[in-house]
Amino acid sequence: MAEDSDLERTEPASSRRIEQAREKGQVPRSRELSTFAVLLAAGGGLMAMSPHLMDSLAGVMRGGLTLDRNAAFDPLQMLVRLQHQTMSILFDFIPFILLMVIAALLAPMVLSGWLFTFQALQPDFSRLDPFKGIGRLFSTHSLVELAKALIKTVLIGGVAFWVIWHNKEAMFGLAGEPLNQGLAHLGSLMGVTFLSIVGSMILIVAVDVPFQLWEHASKLKMTKEEVRQEHKEMEGSPEVKAQVRRMQREMARRRMMAEVPKADVIVTNPTHYAVALRYQDKSMRAPTVVAKGAELVAARIRELGEEHRIPILEAPPLARALFRHGELGEEIPAALYTAVAEVLAYVYQLRHHETAGGAAPQRPQNLAVPPDLDPEGGTA
Repeated sequence: MAEDSDLERTEPASSRRIEQAREKGQVPRSRELSTFAVLLAAGGGLMAMSPHLMDSLAGVMRGGLTLDRNAAFDPLQMLVRLQHQTMSILFDFIPFILLMVIAALLAPMVLSGWLFTFQALQPDFSRLDPFKGIGRLFSTHSLVELAKALIKTVLIGGVAFWVIWHNKEAMFGLAGEPLNQGLAHLGSLMGVTFLSIVGSMILIVAVDVPFQLWEHASKLKMTKEEVRQEHKEMEGSPEVKAQVRRMQREMARRRMMAEVPKADVIVTNPTHYAVALRYQDKSMRAPTVVAKGAELVAARIRELGEEHRIPILEAPPLARALFRHGELGEEIPAALYTAVAEVLAYVYQLRHHETAGGAAPQRPQNLAVPPDLDPEGGTA
């Protein structure tokens, strides 16, 4: 039973699944919203531009019916006149056409935003499967589309009949109006009638848009197993993550070991811990930890120190405190300034002894290490 529940699509789509669906062109679409927006823009444009469009059509009609005898018997002149009249109509209707094109482009963006992809144009031969086609005929989507078609037929037909019946007297009165006034009045009546009929589609759009959003979300739902698999792919398997961590530690260790030859002194436990310190009075405010390690790493730090002739000082409490509280690449804790200063002073005296000779300096004893910084609470 648990396996069956894991295979049921009960989980909402993740952001990654939604993004992958968008890349394939799978976004919620409402043809009713697009149709409504285009028709509404056309009706509004018709009402706003009807005087100008009617004047343009009247001018074209007058120009087309006004002919001289030579033009009537010259086919070439007739073609030229037809071309001029066609171009005139096109230029006059360009604002109206642009308005509908903008509406057609903006309407889908209300649901899915801007989307540009070629994957939706790629052929999908699975759509040719007759069994799937039969299944789509009796699907919930097909039943909803059938219901919408019936509602649209009844609603739009009823509204159209009512609007025409309500304006029948104005329509009959057009025959008695002057030509220019009648054309303008006709355009206004057509716009009002058109907008009234299109406005009835608001009810259809109000039902279709939520349904398309719900259907799209239902198609993208995931099973619990898919959620776990996606999470595993996003986060990475434990084996891969462990391998990455090992590689990161190895790279960090190599970088750390490369800094050991630049150290001024290495403080040891003497075998358990090793901490390499560096100090440059002109560029550093306090000594910095350039390397630290325990056990095998500490042994490798000591080996590198011996190879590059770095002074090695055995100071167990100080080594333990530096290992526990010092961070790589950062300054030592302020509470250890005094103890480290004695160590550096010894190192500088040792260098002077090696270059200039004289009495060898004594190794520092009883370094001032606060007990609360020493993990074992000891003193030098």
